[in-house]
Amino acid sequence: MSDIRVGISGWTYKPWRGEFYPDGLPQKKELAYASRRFNALEINGTFYSLQKPKSFQNWYEQTPDDFLFAIKGNRYLTHMRKLRDPQQPLANFFASGLLCLREKLGPILWQFPPQMSFHEEEFESFLSLLPKDTYELAKLGEKHDGFMKGKVDLEPDAKRRVRHAVEFRHESFLNQRFITLLRKYHISLVIADVAGKYPTTEDVTSEFLYLRLHGARKLYQSGYTNKEIAAWSEKIKLWSEGKEPPDARTIVENAKKPPKSGRDIYLFFDNTDVKLRAPVDAREMAKTLGVGPTESVSAVLKDLGVKSETKKRSSA
Repeated sequence: MSDIRVGISGWTYKPWRGEFYPDGLPQKKELAYASRRFNALEINGTFYSLQKPKSFQNWYEQTPDDFLFAIKGNRYLTHMRKLRDPQQPLANFFASGLLCLREKLGPILWQFPPQMSFHEEEFESFLSLLPKDTYELAKLGEKHDGFMKGKVDLEPDAKRRVRHAVEFRHESFLNQRFITLLRKYHISLVIADVAGKYPTTEDVTSEFLYLRLHGARKLYQSGYTNKEIAAWSEKIKLWSEGKEPPDARTIVENAKKPPKSGRDIYLFFDNTDVKLRAPVDAREMAKTLGVGPTESVSAVLKDLGVKSETKKRSSA
């Protein structure tokens, strides 16, 4: 059976308080609440700066069993250095505490800026370094810089698979060599909805798919109608079954035999610049797909020890 995860990108948004987050819910419990409304979340903070093992451990402890985090790769490597000499930044990133998430460590997202074009040799050098399991991750992390002393955790609790996904935003990536490269290293191509602002494709390049819905008509802002949710859900169901949607926009035909056990799906709504679109759309998608937590808001609040009389205006 394939595993389908539906969630939101980040969870700390002030406009959501009193809407998605019920009035009276302490800010320190927002992650605990969100993780009981969705079965996965993207961590955005790792993109902006290196985190500490204590933070990852806290996130692990606040979330329920059978929950997953997707981790956004650090922008120092993707946006500032633009993959120049990637080994050291990768070592620092992997040493910063990802292993503290243990079985809740989901795929790692590597997003590249719109100004960065595809250079095959450069990308192959980067992709070849990406660890395939937690032991490889720890080994690479051992090469971290000295400034990280005391801010490192490199003790895997078990040998677990580590997955990676790549999101591009430059038209030069729309070529067969890029798709072939991703398939060679079993890296997932992010299938993105970007309101037509950036080039996209829907090639399947790995045994799992990673989708990011940034907005149907306006990037990061517009929501999704029930009809649009239904259309995406039909595609997702086919992909999860190892099939191909008839209207999928691809560069290269998927010549490989469909996996017998289907494909795992990770889907995150990133239309977070408005008051409530991402959590509402994610809840509707999860409901349409029949996945994710089904506890009521009142049950979640009770589980978190928040008084039941807390005012609840959110239907998300």
